[in-house]
Amino acid sequence: MRLLVSVRDARDASAAVRGGADIVDAKDPRRGALGPVTPRTLTGIRAAVPPGIPVSAALGDVADERVVAQAARLAAARGAAYVKVGLRDVRDARHARALAHRAAEGAAAAGAELVLVAYADASRAGTLPPLAVPDIAAAAGARGVLLDTAFKDQGSLFDRLDVARVAQWLAAARAAGLFTALAGSLGGGEPGLRTALALGADIVGVRGAACDGGRTGRVSVARVAALSALVAAAVA
Repeated sequence: MRLLVSVRDARDASAAVRGGADIVDAKDPRRGALGPVTPRTLTGIRAAVPPGIPVSAALGDVADERVVAQAARLAAARGAAYVKVGLRDVRDARHARALAHRAAEGAAAAGAELVLVAYADASRAGTLPPLAVPDIAAAAGARGVLLDTAFKDQGSLFDRLDVARVAQWLAAARAAGLFTALAGSLGGGEPGLRTALALGADIVGVRGAACDGGRTGRVSVARVAALSALVAAAVA
């Protein structure tokens, strides 16, 4: 089990590393759940993170196949080991499959892997239900899947989906041969994070809980260290 901390720049990235993050995730929280950082910022984040710690890059919710392939390739070329792509406003399964395939193809061209994002609040996000995403990801050659929330104004992941449904999603993803990640205001309340850890996801992702001042604030070394300790205790 690994702790992923989302960072908006090199300063945040350094704090996340010092606090014990296992994965550093480049994301601009001011631009939404999967807000991409600029190419220059991604380069700075990668430079601030030791080579042994992987960097992932959020690419946003992209509905154009050519655009998502190019974005994935460019992020990988700047050092991202994983690229995260969401399917907000994509309701058609064939379109989703094509987008996932092109994103995986673009990432692989520069040595990275795709993480396809499912949304617990899928109806509001205008996208496919979470359980539809693992099979699409596996067929496209993705490495993993993330279950997140598209909107951050209605509580945590477990306020949108109950524990049984999250466990069902995790089981489906594992059966498809994918690694699993959970995010979505998990650290806003410690019980939510503890529930995610108890479910045994491969990765738990945080942003707001790692920051002083909420998800648009600054990553705190102390906060990341406390979260890292929770993850380590769950694994022990």
